[in-house]
Amino acid sequence: MERAALFRGGDAQMAAGDLGELLVPYMPTIRVPKSGDRVYKTECAFSYDSPDSEGGLYVCMNTFLGFGREHIERHYRKTGQCVYLHLKRHVTEKVPGASGGALPRRRNAKLFLDLETNSDLNSDDFEYEDEAKLVIFPDHYEISLPNIEELPALVTIACDALLSAKSPYRKQEPDSWEEELQASKHAKTLVQLDNGVRIPPSGWKCSKCDLRENLWLNLTDGSVLCGKWFFDGSGGNGHAVEHYKETGYPLAVKLGTITPDGADVYSFDEEEPVLDPHIAKHLAHFGIDMLQMQVTENGLRDNDIKPRVSEWEVIQEAGVKLKPMYGPGYTGMKNLGNSCYLNAVMQAIFSIPEFQRAYVGNLSRIFDYSPLDPTQDFNTQMAKLGHGLLSGQYSKPPMKSELIEQVMKEEHKPQHNGISPRMFKAFISKGHPEFSSNRQQDAQEFFLHLINLVERNPVGSENPSDVFRFLVEERTQCCQSRKVRYTERVDYIMQLPVAMEAATNKDELIAYELKRREAEAARRPPPELVRAKIPFSACLQAFSEPSNVEDFWSSALQAKSAGVKTSRFASFPEYLVVQIKKFTFGLDWIPKKLDVSVDMPDFLDISHLRARGLQPGEEELPDIAPPIVIPDDPKGIYWLTVLSFLVALDIDESSVMQLAEMGFPLEACRKAVYYTGNLGAEVAFNWIIAHMEEPDFAEPLVIPAFGEVASSGAAALGAVGLDNQPPEEMVAIIISMGFQRNLAIQALKATNNNLERALEWIFSHPDLEEESEPALDMMDMENNANANILADTGSEGPRIKDGPGRYELFGFISHMGTSTMSGHYVCHLKKEGRWVIYNDLRVCASERPPKDLGYIYFYHRIPS
Repeated sequence: MERAALFRGGDAQMAAGDLGELLVPYMPTIRVPKSGDRVYKTECAFSYDSPDSEGGLYVCMNTFLGFGREHIERHYRKTGQCVYLHLKRHVTEKVPGASGGALPRRRNAKLFLDLETNSDLNSDDFEYEDEAKLVIFPDHYEISLPNIEELPALVTIACDALLSAKSPYRKQEPDSWEEELQASKHAKTLVQLDNGVRIPPSGWKCSKCDLRENLWLNLTDGSVLCGKWFFDGSGGNGHAVEHYKETGYPLAVKLGTITPDGADVYSFDEEEPVLDPHIAKHLAHFGIDMLQMQVTENGLRDNDIKPRVSEWEVIQEAGVKLKPMYGPGYTGMKNLGNSCYLNAVMQAIFSIPEFQRAYVGNLSRIFDYSPLDPTQDFNTQMAKLGHGLLSGQYSKPPMKSELIEQVMKEEHKPQHNGISPRMFKAFISKGHPEFSSNRQQDAQEFFLHLINLVERNPVGSENPSDVFRFLVEERTQCCQSRKVRYTERVDYIMQLPVAMEAATNKDELIAYELKRREAEAARRPPPELVRAKIPFSACLQAFSEPSNVEDFWSSALQAKSAGVKTSRFASFPEYLVVQIKKFTFGLDWIPKKLDVSVDMPDFLDISHLRARGLQPGEEELPDIAPPIVIPDDPKGIYWLTVLSFLVALDIDESSVMQLAEMGFPLEACRKAVYYTGNLGAEVAFNWIIAHMEEPDFAEPLVIPAFGEVASSGAAALGAVGLDNQPPEEMVAIIISMGFQRNLAIQALKATNNNLERALEWIFSHPDLEEESEPALDMMDMENNANANILADTGSEGPRIKDGPGRYELFGFISHMGTSTMSGHYVCHLKKEGRWVIYNDLRVCASERPPKDLGYIYFYHRIPS
């Protein structure tokens, strides 16, 4: 205890020998971070505590995992690891200068942690100081750092390497070549001339020439000038640069890039693109409201004249004073850069009691039984996120004004408002080519991706995703023979088509479109937006109506025939997720969004959509597989490939015999040569090595047939297996073209087993050609619009929670923007009898929830 007092006191000094002697028993457990080691020094593995938190962060000197004060003892007991590096950031008020203001900010030599500054604090009034010390458990011995002369060399090197290590989340994405922009040094002190300049929403032209493209708005005097000339003849005449040389006005924003999310800003003085944290204020000086700016196809901006017409304003409830909400269940999430889709989905997920009980209710058990690296465990990260959102620990109201001055005199204890889901996003998107990027994504695809992971990582006897699961009965009828086939599949989302033909304001829409085209041609501001009003009943009717099955092969006629399909609910889920299919493709194959208003009901009854099964008088289609059919008019690479593969069905017996002489079963050799498209014994040998552990490895070859077209319209060669794996013959076709097997499987899964689209997908994702096999596990559900998971054929079948088909709305996710590749998501949830808007970190009581503009809706069953 006497030795402990020496360390805790802080004033007493120990001799170098004493420190060395103290650390000797622990030296084998202290490691120096190597290249590739992830050092988690900014966030606790079990909570959202950080060095900014009151208790700081403890980083294990062996595993480099970080732990908050509440969880450090758990890690010590579990691993026996004793030596930790304790990191703490202190925030203090700056000393006032002679003029009464804060002293000029200078570089703080005591700021060495790779952390973001607290956005709640004004950096002009506060300064930061970082503290690091070694802590030895279980007696909490503390050794202040730096202590280079007293500490053993290995410990000093390890501490220095850990402190200088970069955040594990700052790695560059392989498909992202954009550099991280830095805030301009001119942004905070930028002078703007009060010259009365107002910038119109469109029709811009360089003030020194006639150019109307590549125009830049100088943020000091409002001059609109053209940019640099480029080697390919594009660009401008360089008038913006000339203006800077004449005036010294440093910052300019590119017209045509301004959105509610930001804009492209260039610093002529710093000679690079920069961030302007005050861009909204700087643009407002010239009459530009960022919330009303949206991209148009010709690069101009639509600035709606009437208030609350733009979906950006309506969905975010701009112009209305919203009351901030704090406490359990009202915690915001930081946008990590186009991660609003994740934020919106997770807020909705953790508003559901079943998910709360599964993860937050089992918090201690999940944490106690987590693996040694909890950052790589799905259930741990789900429990951590759920606790962060629901505990209220990171959603505290600001202190009263009379208390702030008193607190600031000593040390400011930062308020934790909101969480940063970096660790969660890094894990849940690992191996996924889209979600692991910094690009905007489709919230519906992410929802299915999440459900897939929940399914694969059960947390107890009941899986919380069971509340979403339901069975769909698909009735396919041959129009000529009138015979039918009933099949069932599992789904998690009810997708409603937008019945544009049922719009109740068609005359207004036609008039608006004419005015819009005239304005675009004349380069005038567009007319006031008119949004199509679609009755919800029309969308529900469109869902229930029969749809044509393309290229339908009738087993009753043994020939192609016309076929129709209808879908009904074989079971109703506990929670019904409804997606309005707003996104479509234009003629240029660019994803676009239908800007529509759908009068979604607060109470929904879909009992009439209950499946009825085979009806009296109906005759089932024979269970006969279709024959192999060679197209009469093959064209393009798709049919040429298929045709060449079919011709190659005459198996190369010489290759078969070469493999058989190596000792492999004859039938296995035949399958190897067949599935690799007669490309030779060496390629077939690789197939054998990859499949020799399969139970049917030596079974006789059965050449599969061309199957019926899948219900979604994607052509399927053979039948899709119950494990949702692509048909082997389709994989073989792609392999025969020289692509790797794992890439072929990934492409087919991403395109719902459509061979033509799979080939296009491969060519559009060249960076994934070397993707590893584990990435395939992440692609099973999310890229398939309806999940299309076949029901488990086991005796128990898929777990469902069937009940009445009456529901009440409790939440919806809305999207702003023109496509899933851009824009912004927010979430509205009904809590404690009132609507609340979750807009990333901002959580407020909703005054006008835009229920008609949502994209994904969440309903819960009304008890009977």
